[in-house]
Amino acid sequence: MPTDRLYDVEKATSAGIDIFVTDAVVDMDAVKRRDENCCRFITNHFLCCPSPENTCPRRGFPNIEDKENWHGKPLGPKEADISRKAIEAQIHNHGHIHFDLPKIIHDAPKIESLKVHLSEPPKYKLGDKIATRKTYGEALVKLGKTTSHLVALDGDTKNSTFAITYKNAFPERFVECFIAEQNLVGVGIGLGCRDHNVVFCSAFAAFFTRAFDQIRMGAISQTKVNFVGSHAGCSIGEDGPSQMALEDFAMFHSIHGSVCFYPSDAVSTERAIELAANYEGITFTRTSRPETPVIYPNEEVFEIGKAKVVKSSEQDQVTVVGAGITLYEALAAYDKLKVEGIMIRVVDPFTLKPIHKDTLVECARATGGKIVTVEDHYPEGGLGEAVAGALSEELNIRVHRLAVTGIPRSGLCHELLELYGISSAHIIKAVKSMI
Repeated sequence: MPTDRLYDVEKATSAGIDIFVTDAVVDMDAVKRRDENCCRFITNHFLCCPSPENTCPRRGFPNIEDKENWHGKPLGPKEADISRKAIEAQIHNHGHIHFDLPKIIHDAPKIESLKVHLSEPPKYKLGDKIATRKTYGEALVKLGKTTSHLVALDGDTKNSTFAITYKNAFPERFVECFIAEQNLVGVGIGLGCRDHNVVFCSAFAAFFTRAFDQIRMGAISQTKVNFVGSHAGCSIGEDGPSQMALEDFAMFHSIHGSVCFYPSDAVSTERAIELAANYEGITFTRTSRPETPVIYPNEEVFEIGKAKVVKSSEQDQVTVVGAGITLYEALAAYDKLKVEGIMIRVVDPFTLKPIHKDTLVECARATGGKIVTVEDHYPEGGLGEAVAGALSEELNIRVHRLAVTGIPRSGLCHELLELYGISSAHIIKAVKSMI
């Protein structure tokens, strides 16, 4: 066995780690016989490692057994012929082999349709303040009342994502996956197999980065799972940068066939969750920690890939596109600029993927080809890039992008929005620079 594949036993031992060498397949009974005091395994950081002489890649293949630089390489005609003969020499029965296959049992209940809807429409008052993360839990309960096949999972953050609201209403349809996001995604994909359940997986949006491989493979497997990430952006405030999702849209945007929702108030959040539940594929919904006012009437209709023009007039000079917390910064900028006689058009994209190109083009043309985007996300892969990409083939349209460009620190929400350049004051400055 080459030196670079041996364990540095002396270094581990000097660090206070007991080493127990065993075969490649760990015999746990042998481990226990090594030290019957199981607590000592933990306190002394007990480590089992395979014996090098019993770890042999490509065993039984002449010329390449236990040789370096063969992983993932084609054998070539000579080595392939030698290996084929070696395998054939191990075959004892060269006659016809018959297998009695068991009958396929169709014991899973047949689901005719999992089209679900809210048990009742949103019931909010304009101006009421509610965090979209809280609305997520309430929307799940409404969906759960219309189907017994809605399953919610969470990664030990249910009191923050408000998946706990669904757990309290339907405990038998909730799965706690604890702090193991890869497992959370894997279980969700499994529950969604063969369209037998509507599945929602929630966690802090930043923590889904740990499970990107599972999410990506789920898309390849054409899974239907809905992911909901809360505590996004520097607007979460005091929790600090380790929990501030600033690359979540970049990740989910790259997933084939995915839809990325970014609802801004309670009404749009309920409708986003309803639309996600009925989408054939992967969805991601970003919810916010801060409370935001209700700006849409309860009867407002939302669609995937359809933006909302929140403020407009014939005198608009610049279009400002904001989503989630930054939509409200855009509305604050609208009020301040209006006092100065400067009118802007404010657009809420609702979904970042697909982005509503027609609305963006129409608004850009109406405001002299000037657009400002503002997002609580890094510049890469978020709202600004989505808007710029949609308009890339349009002539005479300029996009000024505001985004978080540094690693944030802990602080109050409004302080961080100002510090990292995505507050209403920065929007006003960007607008004035374009007119």
